[in-house]
Amino acid sequence: MNLSVAVGKSDHAQGSVDAVVTLVEYGDYQCPYCADVHSMIAGIVEKMGANLRFVFRHMPLEMHPYAQYAAEAAEAAGAQGKFWEMHNALYDHQTDLGSNLVHTLARRLKLDIPRLEAEMDARRYRPRVKRDFMGGMRSGVAGTPTFFINGKRYAGVLQQRALLAALLKVAGP
Repeated sequence: MNLSVAVGKSDHAQGSVDAVVTLVEYGDYQCPYCADVHSMIAGIVEKMGANLRFVFRHMPLEMHPYAQYAAEAAEAAGAQGKFWEMHNALYDHQTDLGSNLVHTLARRLKLDIPRLEAEMDARRYRPRVKRDFMGGMRSGVAGTPTFFINGKRYAGVLQQRALLAALLKVAGP
């Protein structure tokens, strides 16, 4: 299956738009499998360097009661220029997800707390998260994490060596 929503300027991406390979992850901050692959992805990003652009999209699953809240918190942090910092912190502290953790992390990241609280209370980023989620649904995403390499769904083993080999194969010599 292919990615039905092209990567664009509004996506959260690390790496150059001109990278040879784009890896898109649909993830859920409360999913234990997503937390397991989080550090693996960091290692892959480091190893691939300028050849890789990594994109994260939200796919909060209904079975995870704090996933939607966490995704909206990452978006609120992103509005203050700290998406990746909040993204990493949410995975690093996944077992403590909830509003208390978000406020603790927001303080650590030196975010504007009144702004974050107002935006979270107003559910300002719910449409953004839903847009990612619906794009995942249209792309056939049924669980998390799900990866796409240059628009094609990765169906291999979720281990660093296997995913890196798939990425390097696409990157070429």
